[in-house]
Amino acid sequence: RSFGVAADAYDVHRPSYPPQALQWALGVRPRTVVDVGAGTGILTRLLLDLGHEVIAVEPDAAMRARLATRSADATCLAGTAEDIPIADASVDAVVAAQAYHWFDRDRAHAEFARVLRAGGLFVPVWNIRDTDVPWVADLKRLNDRLDGTTGTHDGWRLDRDVGPLFTPVERRVFDHSMRLAADDVVAMMHTRSSYLTAASEQRAQFDGDLRHLLAGLPPTFDVPYRTVAYRARRVVGG
Repeated sequence: RSFGVAADAYDVHRPSYPPQALQWALGVRPRTVVDVGAGTGILTRLLLDLGHEVIAVEPDAAMRARLATRSADATCLAGTAEDIPIADASVDAVVAAQAYHWFDRDRAHAEFARVLRAGGLFVPVWNIRDTDVPWVADLKRLNDRLDGTTGTHDGWRLDRDVGPLFTPVERRVFDHSMRLAADDVVAMMHTRSSYLTAASEQRAQFDGDLRHLLAGLPPTFDVPYRTVAYRARRVVGG
């Protein structure tokens, strides 16, 4: 719930997702899709553009208000991955963009299985910055230090098995990028939970180090991502 105070900036500065990732995961025919942990509706809008009917579920009131304003064609509901306020077996897919690592997985899996029709799809998706690019690796180290973590953030790694109610997980990776200026990257990093929950002294140190890092880049530059998409199907008769 730390994101609500930055809802407007989150919506402007966070990246969207490559359409081909959702086409791979969901197919091309229109479906009824729940976007769970929908935030400000970044993925919701892409799903709408691809022709899907979208039910966006988000617990944070500020994020949800921004979503409702920007995604008027979606149904917007208060709820969580563990408590989705829709009927049993009523949707074709559940997607979670940049959100699944926040869920109580066992409870969420059971809830996804409840709302999905037999054969329906569970699709978690992440944008992961490409740390094979040296300056992006340096950016990750700055964020890890702010977050008090080391090594690779593995929240996006999904086991091959999400329980007996789903088929084994399939995975596909897509290249993606955003063309930004230094100020855009600073604004984007200010929407991360590690920054939003940090002490003011930690924020100031991070901002100074980040500005120093970005000063060596051109006026605008590509921020490279690898978009990791997964899919698993609701077992028929499970």
